[in-house]
Amino acid sequence: MEKQIDKIKPITKATIDVAEKQIERQRKIVDYDIKEYPIEVIVQKYSTIDEGTKQSEFYIPDYQRELTWDERRQSKFIESVLIGLPIPFLTLAETSDNDEGGLEIVDGSQRIRTLHRFLSGEMRLEKLEKLEQLNGFSYNDLPILRRRKFNRTTIRIIVLSKSADEETRRDIFERINTGSDPLKDMEQRRGIMDGPFLKFIEECANNSIFQKLAPISETSIKRREREEFVLRFFAYYERYKDFKRSVKDFLDDYAEEKRKISTQEQKRLKDIFERMLQFANQNYPNGFHRQNRNTTPRVRFEALAVGTALALDKKSEIKIQNTKWMEGEEFLELTTSDASNSHPKVCKRIEFVRDILLNNK
Repeated sequence: MEKQIDKIKPITKATIDVAEKQIERQRKIVDYDIKEYPIEVIVQKYSTIDEGTKQSEFYIPDYQRELTWDERRQSKFIESVLIGLPIPFLTLAETSDNDEGGLEIVDGSQRIRTLHRFLSGEMRLEKLEKLEQLNGFSYNDLPILRRRKFNRTTIRIIVLSKSADEETRRDIFERINTGSDPLKDMEQRRGIMDGPFLKFIEECANNSIFQKLAPISETSIKRREREEFVLRFFAYYERYKDFKRSVKDFLDDYAEEKRKISTQEQKRLKDIFERMLQFANQNYPNGFHRQNRNTTPRVRFEALAVGTALALDKKSEIKIQNTKWMEGEEFLELTTSDASNSHPKVCKRIEFVRDILLNNK
């Protein structure tokens, strides 16, 4: 540490002046203007190809991704526009290699593509939560007055000047798309569906036996991974056979259903959780993690915890002959291979543990 400190150059008036000049030089490179366009104009500028240039006025550069938003995320964005939520700025740029006045889409291609798909009638809204009555609607199913209001909704656009070269534009794109640390699923749930159930989940996550049996990193703890484990336990315990393919959607639906959980229901679930922990504490020498490992994989925890709880539902007194199966090839295959979150794998790994315990192997 001392060697690193020695290498730091001293801060003098001269170094401060040099740093200030560098800041000003870079600020000139990213000169910009702010404009505001209605949605129908943005879509028109994106979708209309000029016969002379064979290019639209708003165009997507080669470093941008294809349309990666799924139907649900696209629908949620349209819902945000309909209910008047603030829409993040789009970022476009004038380019020195485009003399026809076209603007390169630096950030916002997913939003613009979604708006284009919706206005052109290519998509139907699905899985909306605030406007659930609109599920199944296309743009043309909306009343004409609503369509006009939607079209007139304005979005602000940052337009970079030609002084922002391609390297600068790519840098901006990277910073926008990778500079932030996206919220984990459990962090998002606390922001949008906080209530008695998530407070109950947090209480269970603070159980000292659970924390001992399922160690995770400090970073994961801060990102509420313990709460994620507990939510997964209850959701799979009660509904694992209903699981399809999206873990996030499955957990979100379960948490929303339990959002206003009663005190009586909390007690029932807490008893199940603590009974499972008590059994694991007495019988699993390595807890929920593997031997010689100090972190706990989600799928391993799910299999052991839920399988144990289901077995205890069938037989309250279970005596284990050995726990070698926990490090055996079959169990490891069920909890470490690809497609571990497919419906068959979820069922198979949970029922594997349940049946092992019930058969006293």
